[in-house]
Amino acid sequence: MKKAIFTLFAGIFTTVGFAQSNDFDDTLTKITQEKDSTLAAMFRADSIKVDNQFKRKLMIAEFKDVATYPVIDAGTFSGVVPVEDITEIPDPNLEYKLMFELVNFDSDTPSKLDASIVEVARIINLHVASGIPLENISPVIVVHAGSLNAFTTNEFYNGKFKMDNPNMKLIGELEKLGAKFISCAQAMFFFEVDKEALLPMFKVSLTAQTILSSYQMKGYVKYRINR
Repeated sequence: MKKAIFTLFAGIFTTVGFAQSNDFDDTLTKITQEKDSTLAAMFRADSIKVDNQFKRKLMIAEFKDVATYPVIDAGTFSGVVPVEDITEIPDPNLEYKLMFELVNFDSDTPSKLDASIVEVARIINLHVASGIPLENISPVIVVHAGSLNAFTTNEFYNGKFKMDNPNMKLIGELEKLGAKFISCAQAMFFFEVDKEALLPMFKVSLTAQTILSSYQMKGYVKYRINR
């Protein structure tokens, strides 16, 4: 009788152990498959990223070969691609009152030209390339938030980023074109940029918000530069 009971329990434990072994194998197989699937997905994502980076570099190289700089050469991304057989052109006799709102600054690469200022140069280049006389373009540059850093003196810039401000030449070229520069005093407070830190051509407004509203009421077209 005891032998029969032992045999019965042994059979039960063997069956349970076998089932558990199968579950373990199934789980291990599932984990392996999921891992392989994840690795495959990561590989595909990396491949797509590399492919996109290659295409972007190729496009930039092609752009460099054909780009023109009608007014300001602020590097590759301020250029204009020449286009033939244009069928819609702006009226060259209008006054083009352009207001640029700049808010961003890349503190990780302070040694490079500020992308927002480069975009301002590009938009002016595009207008001139479209046949608009330069004397008909009136730029106003409204600066707040982090973008204030790009318009500071070498002394301030050196104190913060350990180098001279690389945007000086480009800002000077925009000033020569008659661009008006206005800063936001609210942003100056929060970003700790005082009047002495800003370049001397700057006007200071209580807030950028009233500049944006009042100049639009004067007929200025607003460009918000998100670079």
